[in-house]
Amino acid sequence: MKRIVLFVLTNLAVMLVLSVALSIIMPLLGIRPEQGGMAPLLVFAAVFGMGGAFISLAMSKWTAKRMVGAQVIDQPRNDTETWLLNTVRRQAELAGIGMPEVAIYDAPDVNAFATGMSRNKALVAVSSGLLRAMSRDEAEAVLGHEISHVANGDMVTLTLLQGVLNTFVIVLSRLVGQFIDRAVFRNENGHGAGFFIATMVAQLLFGVVASVIVMWFSRQREFRADQGGAHLATRGKMIAALQRLKAAHEPAVLPEQLAAFGISGGKGISRLFMSHPPLEERIAALQRAG
Repeated sequence: MKRIVLFVLTNLAVMLVLSVALSIIMPLLGIRPEQGGMAPLLVFAAVFGMGGAFISLAMSKWTAKRMVGAQVIDQPRNDTETWLLNTVRRQAELAGIGMPEVAIYDAPDVNAFATGMSRNKALVAVSSGLLRAMSRDEAEAVLGHEISHVANGDMVTLTLLQGVLNTFVIVLSRLVGQFIDRAVFRNENGHGAGFFIATMVAQLLFGVVASVIVMWFSRQREFRADQGGAHLATRGKMIAALQRLKAAHEPAVLPEQLAAFGISGGKGISRLFMSHPPLEERIAALQRAG
């Protein structure tokens, strides 16, 4: 869950900054959609949209470490850290990827995530709560799940999807801003305050819609990562780990503002914003595949 939430929040922040830059640069270059400049707008939007997504990806490890306070294990200080490094190294070799950085962050929740710009330069982080609550067999399966995310290239694929969505968000929000500026504020000379305000509001709204699509994609990839975890650690261990997670997240221990992203699932509209399918669905999918 943290992997997707951190990426989406970082992307939204980067896109707001790039959108302001785009609004300043395009008029200076004489590019105006209302004057037949849609083609240049699409090019600029694609450059900024894809650029924003890949900037977010490039920042993902740095952002994750600082937002959760993850401490990378350089030299193991105890048996648990030694086991953690050895397990990740073995699974990385089996998955055919480079050895990721391994980190622990202090949090009571049972969680783990993987992020990074490439398969060979990733970060795998686990919470102290996970290490306390899970057996090593269960933790091994969770690590296998995260290694599978890296091996499957999920962050890069997610970034490409986010880049395409960013492009449409930029174009559509500027067209909405242009319409509001002309139709409501009756501004016929350049871009007025109505354009910039409406563009920012539209970008936030379209950004939320884009996030729903990203979350849907994330949910589909979770099933595949579960299968990868079952391959790296055995299906029985993966099912046991998900059952442990289900017990640990009932009720979910999450900040109120992140409740919609809860790993244990949701109902109604909150389901649209879930980065993970409900745990009972994931367990059932593994059992059917057995």
